[in-house]
Amino acid sequence: MPELNTSSLPDLIFSVLFFFMMVTSMREVELKVQFTTPSGTEIEKLERKSLVSHIYIGPPTKEWRAQLGPAPRIQLNDAFAEPSAIREFVKSERESMAERDKPLMKMSLKIDTETQMGIVTDVKQELRKGRALNIVYSATKDKQAQR
Repeated sequence: MPELNTSSLPDLIFSVLFFFMMVTSMREVELKVQFTTPSGTEIEKLERKSLVSHIYIGPPTKEWRAQLGPAPRIQLNDAFAEPSAIREFVKSERESMAERDKPLMKMSLKIDTETQMGIVTDVKQELRKGRALNIVYSATKDKQAQR
């Protein structure tokens, strides 16, 4: 019985690996709150998204609403949190960054348009205590202002 030629096997495995690396997308965060971002006219696109950490504020999604009620909640990564947990969140996000990027860290607030300012103020106060002073508010481009 002749020997099996396996000289092209590493190339084939590398090609398949490369294919899966290209077509697979990494899951960001599973949203547990609903939010409709407000519209704005003076919007800038963020250049380095790796420097941005997101805080979501809004009412829980339908599957969580029966358990938590309709009041707006704060979501940090994949979990609900109280405002007091924000400082620890900022600290862990800062520690996961390279030393040269730490001063450039931005906190993005993705807030539902119907959310009261009280919870937003609490979040901003905790961000200030955690020394996260570069805050970005997420918004969509105002369609009427473009006309």
